[in-house]
Amino acid sequence: MRTELDTVNIKPMSKKDLDGVIEIESKTYGTHHWSKESFMNELNNELAYYYSLYTSDGHLAGYAGTWHVLDEAHITNIAVSADYRKRHYAEALLKRVIDDCYKEKIKYITLEVRVSNTPAINLYTKYGFTSFGTRKKYYQDNNEDALIMWTKNIFYDEFKIPYQNTVKALEEKINIK
Repeated sequence: MRTELDTVNIKPMSKKDLDGVIEIESKTYGTHHWSKESFMNELNNELAYYYSLYTSDGHLAGYAGTWHVLDEAHITNIAVSADYRKRHYAEALLKRVIDDCYKEKIKYITLEVRVSNTPAINLYTKYGFTSFGTRKKYYQDNNEDALIMWTKNIFYDEFKIPYQNTVKALEEKINIK
């Protein structure tokens, strides 16, 4: 028998979300996290697309952001509160980012991720990202390298068909509004 699916609501980030976003940001990234002012600047950046993920009971559980520049998107961050990890919330946020790229006719998506962040690397790989090198000593807190990851053209069948299958599997695990 199938259990009831967890439901999340993903909406454009607003100023009222920022205190909660900063709380998640600081707990996730420690002393080298983005400031409230940085997020405020992103909300005023016409190239930026930021989202907040709320649980069905109204708790802010995560957020994501991208920049859309010409036909490319750069994922700036995806973070989920430690209290809500392993529930497919980061995956739901990534799906929202990719779906927006389709809507905005963005062909390629890129990001940097810590080489030690295996869960994130596995998620991005699952969604069709591949590594194209590293940025040496990219992270200032510990000089860790960043893995540079890119998608192929998301409108090509070799990306789109696996993406659709992955999303179908996700939608069997979580209800995204």
